[in-house]
Amino acid sequence: MKSTFYSFLFAGLLMISTSSCYTYQFSVGNGAQTGATVTQKNHYLIYGLAPIGTSDPKSMANGAADYDVHIQHTFVDGLLNMITFGIYTPTTTKVTR
Repeated sequence: MKSTFYSFLFAGLLMISTSSCYTYQFSVGNGAQTGATVTQKNHYLIYGLAPIGTSDPKSMANGAADYDVHIQHTFVDGLLNMITFGIYTPTTTKVTR
């Protein structure tokens, strides 16, 4: 009985800790007009303190004046963060024109 309880407790804590909670979204100009989407990864070390490579939303918009930017930790990003114990912390940037 105790073993089953601890198994469910561990599974619940694992699901909560791997959920995606970080999202940052903003619009430039009037926001997305055509629906074309470009996605790039951002690479950080030590829980995001040291950037290795970050995307540039303005260049990802390919000269468009109106676009939306959505930066988030996806499930895969969180999984990589968890596997490397926070040494490598990626995020995903999605620009919709």
